[in-house]
Amino acid sequence: AVQPEYHRATPECPQPQRWSMIDSMTAEVEVLEFIATLVTTIKPRLVVETGSFLGVSTEWIARGLERNGPLPDGSRARVISCEFDPVVYAKAKARIEASPLAPWIELRNQSSLEMHVEGTIDLFFSDSDLDIRESEVKRFLPQINPHGIILMHDASSHLKTVRDAALKMESEGLISVVLLPTPRGLVIAQPRANRT
Repeated sequence: AVQPEYHRATPECPQPQRWSMIDSMTAEVEVLEFIATLVTTIKPRLVVETGSFLGVSTEWIARGLERNGPLPDGSRARVISCEFDPVVYAKAKARIEASPLAPWIELRNQSSLEMHVEGTIDLFFSDSDLDIRESEVKRFLPQINPHGIILMHDASSHLKTVRDAALKMESEGLISVVLLPTPRGLVIAQPRANRT
Protein backbone atom coordinates (compact mmCIF):
# COMPACT_ATOMS: atom_id res chain seq x y z
CA ALA A 1 0.00 0.00 0.00
CA VAL A 2 1.23 3.47 -0.84
CA GLN A 3 1.65 5.79 2.13
CA PRO A 4 3.15 9.25 2.74
CA GLU A 5 6.94 9.37 2.79
CA TYR A 6 8.22 9.23 6.37
CA HIS A 7 11.83 10.45 6.01
CA ARG A 8 12.49 13.60 7.98
CA ALA A 9 12.56 17.04 6.41
CA THR A 10 15.83 18.38 5.02
CA PRO A 11 16.74 21.91 3.87
CA GLU A 12 16.41 20.79 0.24
CA CYS A 13 13.15 18.87 0.82
CA PRO A 14 11.22 20.51 3.68
CA GLN A 15 7.90 18.67 3.08
CA PRO A 16 8.73 14.99 2.49
CA GLN A 17 5.16 13.92 3.26
CA ARG A 18 4.14 15.28 -0.17
CA TRP A 19 5.95 12.26 -1.66
CA SER A 20 4.75 8.65 -1.43
CA MET A 21 6.42 5.39 -0.50
CA ILE A 22 5.65 1.69 -0.70
CA ASP A 23 8.04 0.92 2.16
CA SER A 24 11.07 2.43 3.86
CA MET A 25 13.62 0.68 1.60
CA THR A 26 12.16 1.00 -1.90
CA ALA A 27 12.67 4.32 -3.69
CA GLU A 28 9.88 6.86 -3.38
CA VAL A 29 6.99 6.26 -5.80
CA GLU A 30 7.75 9.54 -7.59
CA VAL A 31 11.40 8.49 -7.99
CA LEU A 32 10.26 5.16 -9.45
CA GLU A 33 8.07 7.05 -11.92
CA PHE A 34 11.02 9.33 -12.75
CA ILE A 35 13.30 6.35 -13.41
CA ALA A 36 10.72 4.66 -15.66
CA THR A 37 10.30 7.92 -17.58
CA LEU A 38 14.08 8.32 -17.80
CA VAL A 39 14.24 4.84 -19.34
CA THR A 40 11.66 5.78 -21.97
CA THR A 41 13.48 9.09 -22.56
CA ILE A 42 17.03 7.82 -23.11
CA LYS A 43 16.11 4.33 -24.45
CA PRO A 44 18.97 2.36 -22.85
CA ARG A 45 20.05 -1.01 -24.24
CA LEU A 46 21.60 -2.05 -20.91
CA VAL A 47 20.63 -0.92 -17.42
CA VAL A 48 22.52 -2.06 -14.32
CA GLU A 49 20.91 -1.75 -10.89
CA THR A 50 22.64 -2.50 -7.60
CA GLY A 51 20.60 -3.37 -4.54
CA SER A 52 17.50 -5.07 -5.97
CA PHE A 53 15.85 -5.33 -2.54
CA LEU A 54 12.37 -6.73 -3.36
CA GLY A 55 12.60 -6.00 -7.08
CA VAL A 56 10.09 -3.13 -7.17
CA SER A 57 12.43 -0.60 -8.79
CA THR A 58 13.69 -3.36 -11.10
CA GLU A 59 10.13 -3.82 -12.37
CA TRP A 60 9.73 -0.08 -12.91
CA ILE A 61 12.92 -0.04 -14.99
CA ALA A 62 11.68 -3.07 -16.95
CA ARG A 63 8.32 -1.36 -17.50
CA GLY A 64 10.16 1.46 -19.26
CA LEU A 65 12.18 -1.03 -21.32
CA GLU A 66 8.98 -2.80 -22.34
CA ARG A 67 7.43 0.48 -23.45
CA ASN A 68 10.51 1.21 -25.58
CA GLY A 69 9.86 -1.90 -27.68
CA PRO A 70 12.45 -4.10 -29.36
CA LEU A 71 15.94 -2.91 -30.24
CA PRO A 72 16.74 -2.30 -33.93
CA ASP A 73 18.12 -5.85 -34.22
CA GLY A 74 14.89 -7.29 -32.79
CA SER A 75 16.37 -8.18 -29.39
CA ARG A 76 15.27 -6.80 -26.01
CA ALA A 77 16.98 -4.20 -23.88
CA ARG A 78 17.54 -5.54 -20.37
CA VAL A 79 18.16 -4.64 -16.77
CA ILE A 80 20.72 -6.60 -14.76
CA SER A 81 20.02 -6.19 -11.05
CA CYS A 82 22.02 -7.63 -8.17
CA GLU A 83 21.14 -8.30 -4.54
CA PHE A 84 23.80 -9.59 -2.14
CA ASP A 85 21.54 -10.79 0.71
CA PRO A 86 20.33 -14.34 -0.19
CA VAL A 87 17.10 -14.05 1.82
CA VAL A 88 16.16 -10.73 0.22
CA TYR A 89 17.28 -12.06 -3.18
CA ALA A 90 14.89 -15.04 -2.84
CA LYS A 91 11.97 -12.66 -2.25
CA ALA A 92 12.96 -10.50 -5.22
CA LYS A 93 13.39 -13.61 -7.38
CA ALA A 94 9.89 -14.86 -6.52
CA ARG A 95 8.45 -11.44 -7.39
CA ILE A 96 10.32 -11.19 -10.70
CA GLU A 97 9.49 -14.77 -11.74
CA ALA A 98 5.78 -13.96 -11.26
CA SER A 99 6.03 -10.69 -13.18
CA PRO A 100 5.08 -10.25 -16.84
CA LEU A 101 8.19 -8.04 -17.03
CA ALA A 102 10.55 -10.95 -16.25
CA PRO A 103 11.81 -11.23 -19.88
CA TRP A 104 13.53 -7.84 -19.52
CA ILE A 105 15.14 -8.66 -16.14
CA GLU A 106 18.25 -10.60 -15.14
CA LEU A 107 18.43 -10.89 -11.36
CA ARG A 108 21.69 -11.94 -9.70
CA ASN A 109 22.54 -12.95 -6.12
CA GLN A 110 25.93 -11.20 -6.10
CA SER A 111 27.86 -8.28 -4.71
CA SER A 112 28.03 -5.29 -7.03
CA LEU A 113 31.76 -5.21 -6.33
CA GLU A 114 32.20 -8.73 -7.75
CA MET A 115 29.54 -8.84 -10.46
CA HIS A 116 30.78 -9.04 -14.06
CA VAL A 117 28.68 -7.31 -16.71
CA GLU A 118 29.46 -7.39 -20.41
CA GLY A 119 28.75 -4.45 -22.68
CA THR A 120 28.24 -0.72 -22.40
CA ILE A 121 25.99 0.44 -19.57
CA ASP A 122 23.58 3.18 -20.62
CA LEU A 123 21.90 3.65 -17.23
CA PHE A 124 23.48 2.76 -13.89
CA PHE A 125 21.25 2.87 -10.78
CA SER A 126 23.20 2.62 -7.52
CA ASP A 127 20.87 1.65 -4.67
CA SER A 128 22.87 -0.87 -2.60
CA ASP A 129 24.57 -0.49 0.80
CA LEU A 130 25.37 3.17 1.39
CA ASP A 131 29.03 2.58 2.21
CA ILE A 132 29.90 0.93 -1.12
CA ARG A 133 28.09 3.26 -3.54
CA GLU A 134 31.25 5.21 -4.41
CA SER A 135 33.24 2.00 -4.96
CA GLU A 136 30.63 0.47 -7.23
CA VAL A 137 30.22 3.61 -9.34
CA LYS A 138 33.99 3.83 -9.75
CA ARG A 139 34.14 0.12 -10.58
CA PHE A 140 31.59 0.36 -13.40
CA LEU A 141 32.49 3.89 -14.60
CA PRO A 142 34.78 2.63 -17.42
CA GLN A 143 31.80 0.68 -18.82
CA ILE A 144 29.27 3.50 -18.59
CA ASN A 145 28.37 5.15 -21.88
CA PRO A 146 29.89 8.68 -21.99
CA HIS A 147 26.36 9.90 -22.79
CA GLY A 148 24.79 7.57 -20.24
CA ILE A 149 23.23 8.36 -16.87
CA ILE A 150 24.26 7.44 -13.34
CA LEU A 151 21.64 7.55 -10.58
CA MET A 152 22.50 7.26 -6.89
CA HIS A 153 19.62 6.95 -4.45
CA ASP A 154 19.66 8.03 -0.76
CA ALA A 155 21.66 11.20 -1.41
CA SER A 156 19.85 13.63 0.88
CA SER A 157 21.78 16.01 3.13
CA HIS A 158 20.55 13.88 6.06
CA LEU A 159 21.95 10.65 4.58
CA LYS A 160 25.32 12.30 3.89
CA THR A 161 27.31 9.21 2.81
CA VAL A 162 26.02 9.00 -0.76
CA ARG A 163 25.79 12.75 -1.27
CA ASP A 164 29.38 13.22 -0.08
CA ALA A 165 30.57 10.33 -2.28
CA ALA A 166 28.93 11.85 -5.38
CA LEU A 167 30.35 15.32 -4.70
CA LYS A 168 33.79 13.78 -4.05
CA MET A 169 33.71 11.98 -7.41
CA GLU A 170 32.67 15.26 -9.02
CA SER A 171 35.61 17.07 -7.38
CA GLU A 172 37.89 14.32 -8.70
CA GLY A 173 36.68 15.07 -12.22
CA LEU A 174 34.97 11.69 -12.67
CA ILE A 175 31.30 12.68 -12.95
CA SER A 176 29.08 15.76 -13.27
CA VAL A 177 26.41 15.82 -10.56
CA VAL A 178 22.91 17.23 -10.09
CA LEU A 179 21.29 16.71 -6.67
CA LEU A 180 17.53 16.26 -6.98
CA PRO A 181 15.66 17.47 -3.86
CA THR A 182 13.60 14.37 -3.08
CA PRO A 183 12.95 13.13 0.49
CA ARG A 184 15.76 10.56 0.40
CA GLY A 185 17.76 12.41 -2.24
CA LEU A 186 18.68 11.38 -5.76
CA VAL A 187 21.90 12.05 -7.66
CA ILE A 188 21.67 12.22 -11.42
CA ALA A 189 25.11 12.27 -12.99
CA GLN A 190 27.10 11.66 -16.16
CA PRO A 191 30.66 10.51 -16.70
CA ARG A 192 33.01 13.38 -17.52
CA ALA A 193 35.57 11.39 -19.51
CA ASN A 194 35.15 10.99 -23.29
CA ARG A 195 32.01 13.09 -23.45
CA THR A 196 31.70 14.96 -26.75
